Amino acid sequence: MKKLLLLFLLSGMVATAQQNLTIEQATYGQYQAYAPKSLTAPQWRKDSKTITYLDNTYSKLMSRSEDSKWEEKTFLTKQDLTSALKSKYPSEFFNFQIFPYQYKWEDKNTIAFKAAGSNGNYLVLFDVEKKEVKHAIAIAADASQQVMAPNGTAVAWLKENNIVITTENGQNTNVTNDTDKGIVNGSDYVHRQEFGINKGMWWSPDSKMLLYYRKDETMVADYPLVDFGQRIATEKDIKYPMAGMKSEEVTLVVYNVASNAKTTLKTEGPKEQFLTCVTWSPDNKYIYVGVLNREQNHLKLNKYEATTGNFVKTLFEEQSSTYVEPLHELTFVPNSNTEFLYRTEKDGYEQLYLYNTDGKLLKNLGYNDVVVTELLDFDTKGKSVSYVGTANNGLDRHLYQVNLKSGKTTQITTGSGTHSVMVSSDGALALDSFSNTTTPNDVSIINTANKKTTSLFKANNPYTGVTELPKMELVTITAADGKTPLNGRLIYPSNFDANKQYPVMVYVYGGPHAQLVNNDWLGGASLFDYYMAQQGYVVFTLDNRGSDARGRDFEHVIHRNLGQNEMADQMKGIEFLKSKSFVNQDKIGVYGWSFGGFMASSLMLNHSDTFKVGIAGGPVCDWKYYEVMYGERYMDMPQENPEGYEKACIVNKANQLKGRLLMIHGAQDNVVVQQHSMEFINACIAAGKQVDYFLYPTHEHNVRGKDRIHLNHKIADYFETHLK
Repeated sequence: MKKLLLLFLLSGMVATAQQNLTIEQATYGQYQAYAPKSLTAPQWRKDSKTITYLDNTYSKLMSRSEDSKWEEKTFLTKQDLTSALKSKYPSEFFNFQIFPYQYKWEDKNTIAFKAAGSNGNYLVLFDVEKKEVKHAIAIAADASQQVMAPNGTAVAWLKENNIVITTENGQNTNVTNDTDKGIVNGSDYVHRQEFGINKGMWWSPDSKMLLYYRKDETMVADYPLVDFGQRIATEKDIKYPMAGMKSEEVTLVVYNVASNAKTTLKTEGPKEQFLTCVTWSPDNKYIYVGVLNREQNHLKLNKYEATTGNFVKTLFEEQSSTYVEPLHELTFVPNSNTEFLYRTEKDGYEQLYLYNTDGKLLKNLGYNDVVVTELLDFDTKGKSVSYVGTANNGLDRHLYQVNLKSGKTTQITTGSGTHSVMVSSDGALALDSFSNTTTPNDVSIINTANKKTTSLFKANNPYTGVTELPKMELVTITAADGKTPLNGRLIYPSNFDANKQYPVMVYVYGGPHAQLVNNDWLGGASLFDYYMAQQGYVVFTLDNRGSDARGRDFEHVIHRNLGQNEMADQMKGIEFLKSKSFVNQDKIGVYGWSFGGFMASSLMLNHSDTFKVGIAGGPVCDWKYYEVMYGERYMDMPQENPEGYEKACIVNKANQLKGRLLMIHGAQDNVVVQQHSMEFINACIAAGKQVDYFLYPTHEHNVRGKDRIHLNHKIADYFETHLK
């Protein structure tokens, strides 16, 4: 009997033993089953000391407030919304599967959300105290990029390439009526969404005028994408302005709702300039626009009259020997028509500057080498403003407050790691979600005046009892310039034995606006990286010079010379790896996507004796095939920088290939068009070099949805077959 009992207990231990991640878990578990406990869709209620968020079933809006000592309470339910909408629209049927995830507080008593009815979609303003609908506007089911007027009585939206305004009484007004698809109105896909552009229409604060982009791309060459989903494949043309070629021409137009009159801002200058930082003045009288030349090295912040479109003045200019990259609208100080915050890296780090509308710099609000990553809110009187910024050589994120008059900056958060912060509308309280490499998520409320912290909860390690994640550590490596510290991440194989030697997978991106190594939970890595470590690989990542969050000079070393300094830094990472006795120097592979695909293939070709295996997804193979806005910022035009384009081109290096290289591309890629990899494959054929290739017929630049599992399978299998 004792023997049987022992066998039973042992079998139970085996059944509950922790297992390695499956490829499915490694692909989506990080964001779903194994996401650390957190608040879902949290927001501060305007003009209050209350936070709201969704419950675990996504059926209720919960709240915690200072008055209730931060105890959780039910604030609103799906039924509250359904009943109010049904009362206003008795003939409609509304069925909320979840409480609207994209709800937004407009003021203390009003939330905005979208609702799907049986006869169409509605944009709704809802009074949370009276539990009734204040405004609701029905729009067409195919309406895109909807923007509600501040007063809630009208919505501007796009019908293909034209703008329609729908009012609360159901009246539609066609703002534009262009039949040529090459004229695009109101779209956020202007200048290919570079320069921080995420909208194409702006209501004036008084809701009487609508400002919008008008993009003329009739002169831009058509680029064919092939749709294989039909019996006979069809061609879909997109407008794709390649570096050095004719680009789009963009203007800004003001539409007067009452008179139906249109006024084009007189943004004089070359037709192919870029219009950025678009901002209404709080008094509705003026519009501010950052006018950037095509060379992207000279920015003028201009002021225009809204009613006439006339140019008023240039407030200030920015010039650079490399490039100027405006990314943010102006932020006016509360209750002021004449003072605003401007974000720029002109002095080395992206920081805040206080200007007046005459163009006078009132105060430099920068603090040390902190890069502002998110601008938050002002205090009640508009005397200080909060923001999230970097620390610890870009690894950490902290909450800072700066006084606008004195310029004095106070760091509010202290724990080393990543603080994801939301500040109340009076700036007095902050909701802080904190993580680092040993902390999954600690959620608390911080009093910004005295820094007193009230804990709401601490998340447990979501992998406990499921799988044992391999050991990860953050490392520092000196760049190829001999002085700049670089952030790296090393994940050890499961059951690591220092006396053994292991193959290496280097995961790389390396380009601007991306940071792969962070002091947060999992160290900034994807769960797929840990999956590969569980399969017996050392997994290594390095943020080389040229990547994000370290300031202007750190990034701008790439100018006119893409790939060169980045590779030099990555090879310093390889030197670090080779110094480790547990690294098998004959089995080093590299994987990257997009800019990372460019880097992976560049490393395979330029350092062919080091890398045995490479996987390059959506890779830029020749920068002359890339688009104007991004490509020319970093490389100038091909005719201006032929040497730089030649050095960065991997097509002409195909004959240097020695190891096994897999290229992966989406056939519908409208970012890095498939021509890149086709040119490289053709060069490999001419050079007699074998290369592997895989195409995702229906995907664009990234492989999404369930097919992501297929992609990760392919990557893991390729390394398993050719590297181990």
